[in-house]
Amino acid sequence: MRILVICYEYPPIGGGGGRVAQTLAHELVRRGHEVRVQTAALGWRSLYEVDGGVEVFRTASGRKLPDTCSVPEMGAFVATSFPAAIRHVWSWQPDVIHAHFAMPSGVVARAVKIATGTPYVLTAHLGDVPGGVPGQTDGLFRMLGPVARNVWRHAAGASAVSSFVQELAVRAYGGPVTRIMNGVDLNDAPLIPFALSTPPHLVFLGRFNPQKNAPLLINALSQVADLDWRLTMIGDGPDMSAVREKVCSAGLESRVSLAGWKSASEVRGLLATADVLCMPSTSEGMPMAALEALKYGLALITTDIPGLRDVVIPGRNGLQAPAGNVVAYAGVLRAALTDLPGLLRMRRASWEHARAFALPEIVTQYEDLLRASAR
Repeated sequence: MRILVICYEYPPIGGGGGRVAQTLAHELVRRGHEVRVQTAALGWRSLYEVDGGVEVFRTASGRKLPDTCSVPEMGAFVATSFPAAIRHVWSWQPDVIHAHFAMPSGVVARAVKIATGTPYVLTAHLGDVPGGVPGQTDGLFRMLGPVARNVWRHAAGASAVSSFVQELAVRAYGGPVTRIMNGVDLNDAPLIPFALSTPPHLVFLGRFNPQKNAPLLINALSQVADLDWRLTMIGDGPDMSAVREKVCSAGLESRVSLAGWKSASEVRGLLATADVLCMPSTSEGMPMAALEALKYGLALITTDIPGLRDVVIPGRNGLQAPAGNVVAYAGVLRAALTDLPGLLRMRRASWEHARAFALPEIVTQYEDLLRASAR
């Protein structure tokens, strides 16, 4: 097949959703398919590159930051990528379009379908559906609801990256919506048994924004300062200054490392030395950080939110606390850090659970959906 991927975020721009699109594109090329990606560039300069056999066309859209995209910047992506996508269809004649993120990428795919008849498949991530990130997107969905419904109604196929996102999509737009969870490459996964670091090494990985709730983690750790641990925080974002202030005011400078963004290989190196992934999020879809943590056998200390139920088995490979509750989150941290044999058992259970997200099976599911939807 010839597959035109439309994705407004593609590495190094964006977060986990863009990495999902990139991994899938690489794997489809390895299976003999031809893949082009239409995405956004930073600033107003268009770029072309070949990434792992995938042709990547980055169209100028005025985006300012790699890890944050405003609504006007999404609109600019739609405006500049639509004519580019039309050119791809005329000159390259793809069999199917795969739109990662129903909003805004699906808007481009729908417009191309109107103009050329090319069928498209949607893959929905958390922010694509009403109720996914209520504080950030519900107002937008109230305003753009008719557009979103039109995009979903005319898709040849649709998938969602987790059970939670699937439920929200079906509730908002009807079915069918296929659950195809994010996958992880297990070829370089470590072998058990594990040994715990001394002291136990905690990791936070993600954007420093309200959804990820990094300041809560520091507040919780200040309540278990009597225990032995160290923390590495990978990422950056608008909450960085608040996190830095809390680290200083709690006197945790010697135990908390604010590492900033790291390359993929550097992240893998840090995960390979860690014991626990801390995820105090208020909402999640299917976070790639959690899947990478499973691969390296990290126990998951998270909030009890629907988007994590596919990856966390409470009491087996992790512990959970109610979202936004600092005292409860500190309590589960204390429980994990004072039961080191239990922590080691959770690490091994995570490593075993990673097999449910093995990349080859996930790619096959996408391949089947795209083939069934292609013209």
